[in-house]
Amino acid sequence: MWDYSDKVKEHFFTPKNAGAVADANAVGEVGSISCGDALRLTLKVNPETEVIEESGFQTFGCGSAIASSSVLTEIIKGMTLDEALKVTNQDIAAQLDGLPPEKMHCSVMGREALQAAVANYRGEEWKDDHEEGALICKCFAIDAVMIEEMIWANKLRTVEDVTNFTKAGGGCAACHEDIEAILEKVLAEKGEKFDPTAAPVEKVEVEKVKTPLTNLQRIKKIEEVLTSLRPQLMADGGDVELVEVIDNTAYVNMTGACNGCQMAAMTIAGIQQRLMEVLGEFIRVVPASEMKKLVNIQGAGHA
Repeated sequence: MWDYSDKVKEHFFTPKNAGAVADANAVGEVGSISCGDALRLTLKVNPETEVIEESGFQTFGCGSAIASSSVLTEIIKGMTLDEALKVTNQDIAAQLDGLPPEKMHCSVMGREALQAAVANYRGEEWKDDHEEGALICKCFAIDAVMIEEMIWANKLRTVEDVTNFTKAGGGCAACHEDIEAILEKVLAEKGEKFDPTAAPVEKVEVEKVKTPLTNLQRIKKIEEVLTSLRPQLMADGGDVELVEVIDNTAYVNMTGACNGCQMAAMTIAGIQQRLMEVLGEFIRVVPASEMKKLVNIQGAGHA
């Protein structure tokens, strides 16, 4: 289980500036839902002073992504665009009193969304696509330039570090050799030598193997988590109910104001993150409507 600071928990459970800014004149979008994380940052910039007067975010991702997006919008309010562009992913993590190494890529995503929003305001084209032959990780569309930048900025030493900060290599692992080559190149430029046996930037203590939960124990814990989150949802006129648990997937119904809300996907992502923290295992949380679609498809296949 990852060790989250109180600041991360605060910005996750009560995020600041969630939602789109009305009359925004700067928009930055990075990531994709298919890759697991996506962020849309909207800003209202004073055209005379270029001061950021309002900032808002819409995030699809884990609790760290929500917390990083939330704190970023607080950091940059009141800054000029040039001042905001100096904000680094380390600044974002520092404001959260640190992030687990495996979640540092969330702070990187926030910084990129800010760069994209400033470019959008200034009528410039911001690209995160790749030069011919420079794409390293096809699973998450990460290029060599980004990997090199993160190695320099964050003093990365291992493939594990690169995966934690960029997600590169976190899928099929086919790009690990290419990542090692980049590490060798950059470290040599810094007068250092790449050591494949080096410890990661922050060594994470390995937890003892736990006895897997039975499905009955899993359902009970899920119900306990939903009960603990329910007051926050009900305060906004919404609610959630558990419909079914099948293997590592929990099907839920979002009710009341949460039903059809544009932030429902973010709420479900937050519930999923909280469940993984409590259960100590991976679990997907999806709308019950998806279960109905699956049943219909299977039924059609047997017809």
